[in-house]
Amino acid sequence: MSNHSANPQPDAHRSPGPHPRGQAKEPLWRQVVGGALRGERQAQGRTLKEVSEAARISMPYLSEIERGRKEASSEVLAAAAGALGLSLADLLALTQRDLVPADRRTPPEASAAPVAPLRVASVTRLPGRPQAGSGPARAQVRLAA
Repeated sequence: MSNHSANPQPDAHRSPGPHPRGQAKEPLWRQVVGGALRGERQAQGRTLKEVSEAARISMPYLSEIERGRKEASSEVLAAAAGALGLSLADLLALTQRDLVPADRRTPPEASAAPVAPLRVASVTRLPGRPQAGSGPARAQVRLAA
């Protein structure tokens, strides 16, 4: 008797749901959040080893998360973000632009002057920030147009 199901497993690399022709697939959360973590780590000039140690996450696992290959739990994401001086809300803000398709973004009012979209340029730890997981994070968020 075989342990294989008659129905094949869905492809884990495809995003679910139908996609009309010509419309881009929605990004996978693990890829967007991983890219945000990696981008912030690199912007801070920190190594994978430094961040993995601060977050208490194995370096290979953090690497897999950053590359979008692993779906991390909220606890692991909070630890990785905290090691970078970010809250989960900060991490979500970093991912917002990639999660909202261009055709769904709210256009500026026709009467308003054109405004360039803001993005989080960097998040810097402020002096006196406690170690990750030991209290609220204090950070300075810099926005760029």
